[in-house]
Amino acid sequence: MSVKSDIEIAREARKRPIQEIGEKLGIGSDDLLPYGHDKAKVSQPFIDSLKDRENGKLILVTAINPTPAGEGKTTTTVGLGDGLNAIGKKACICIREASLGPNFGMKGGAAGGGYAQIVPMEEMNLHFTGDFHAITSAHNLLAAMIDNSIYWGNPLDIDVRRVSWRRVLDMNDRALRQVVASLGGVANGFPREAGFDITVASEVMAILCLAKDLKDLEKRLGDMIVAYTRDKKPVYCRDIKADGAMTVLLKDAMQPNLVQTLENNPAFVHGGPFANIAHGCNSVIATTTALKLADYVVTEAGFGADLGAEKFMDIKCRKAGLSPSAVVLVATVRAMKMNGGVAKADLGTENVEAVKAGCANLGRHIENVKSFGVPVVVAINHFVSDTEAEIEAVKAFVATQGSEAVLCKHWANGSEGTKDLAAKVVELAEGGSANFAPIYPDEMSLADKIEAIATKIYRADGVQIDGKIRAQLKEWEAQGYGNLPVCMAKTQYSFTTDPEKRGAPTGFTIPVREVRLSAGAGFVVAICGEIMTMPGLPRVPSAESIRLNANGQIEGLF
Repeated sequence: MSVKSDIEIAREARKRPIQEIGEKLGIGSDDLLPYGHDKAKVSQPFIDSLKDRENGKLILVTAINPTPAGEGKTTTTVGLGDGLNAIGKKACICIREASLGPNFGMKGGAAGGGYAQIVPMEEMNLHFTGDFHAITSAHNLLAAMIDNSIYWGNPLDIDVRRVSWRRVLDMNDRALRQVVASLGGVANGFPREAGFDITVASEVMAILCLAKDLKDLEKRLGDMIVAYTRDKKPVYCRDIKADGAMTVLLKDAMQPNLVQTLENNPAFVHGGPFANIAHGCNSVIATTTALKLADYVVTEAGFGADLGAEKFMDIKCRKAGLSPSAVVLVATVRAMKMNGGVAKADLGTENVEAVKAGCANLGRHIENVKSFGVPVVVAINHFVSDTEAEIEAVKAFVATQGSEAVLCKHWANGSEGTKDLAAKVVELAEGGSANFAPIYPDEMSLADKIEAIATKIYRADGVQIDGKIRAQLKEWEAQGYGNLPVCMAKTQYSFTTDPEKRGAPTGFTIPVREVRLSAGAGFVVAICGEIMTMPGLPRVPSAESIRLNANGQIEGLF
């Protein structure tokens, strides 16, 4: 029997009108701003009316370090949300929006998979409600206004060699990483080096996902540092006078998007910051709104727990005053084998010893999550090639770590495949054992915060920060930025900065290559190793397989 593709399953969905989905959360039709029949934005006045309500319980879904074998974090997030509703809990899902770059590149979409998907899958993985286009436009408006200020006499005395604000595009395009702008003579301005990042790496994206409301959004946009003067003083977005117009462009994008799962359960899909250069979580406004409307809110953080979960705890929860009740850590037997040294081509063959060897990576993530004071359950995302012996090996290992592993078959069976996981999550969340705290205090120095993450989460022996970078951190502290959290930008594939070092390596240091101040978003970025903020397309991009069929339906999205 042939297995249906994700897009075929999504196309067969029996979607309910978005007003019915809103009713499940108590959102009246007057408070929904529909985009067609199956998606809508939630109005700001309605969100404002919820402030005095109690919060539901926040559940984070994270994962081991990603491997080419696939982990299925979003699929598990959706499956768990459906599973909680199936066992009688009022649950809502909160995830990020999909970026066009990965969609047409190698990673694919961000709507889940199999029978644990959010729909409409095609729209969500393409233009959706236009949020990313609004962010791209707002970001590039600022870029244009910076160059315009320089062109018209440079009243702010901007050093054209120190314009730090790049342009963005929501596409993978390596040719745009480094460019020379303003060529062509006097009429086009002053030639200078510039470049593009992908939209999800924009500080505007990070700000939209951390802002409480439009007033907070405008202030944070104004706080962004976009360039430096000839005497090295910062030039802010508000100096360019772009913050007001940018807020206007982002007015609708700030409102969370409501959609549904295949099982007609509510899901907020909003925002999508990079999990390397930014904090990799959906918007605070979507999460906090969902917590006022549901008893359980299931959300996810980008990449593995060393990046996404750490930033969720130390940045998002710290700044938004959130406190998770439980964490679900997603792993697969296939990924355990890959961490244990098995090549991707051989993952279909039973290898219990490799599973056991690869569990070291899982064990370190369990310890790390627990260090935040939050209970954790492991979700084994099932693949048909998994054998009983391999599954039992993972369960036995997790038991030695003081946690429980639950086999999940949501990809094939929807909520039926996650009821056991849902019951375990309820048990942990209702048990009251969560005692959440970030792993470093606000008042710790920036360099010590970097070292705390490197040693406590990555298990490095220490960090390598040269004198010039330490001086820069000290300068920012003197300017009043010392209480900001740190956002570590490093490879998602390893605890180290070497993507080839899988498992749970020891005996290494973390080199800090560069630091950047995201003053508007409210964190300091420490770049460790080589991080691309504008990805390139693979040799055979997914775009080659995406097309319209004879019926006008989209094929090839996944």
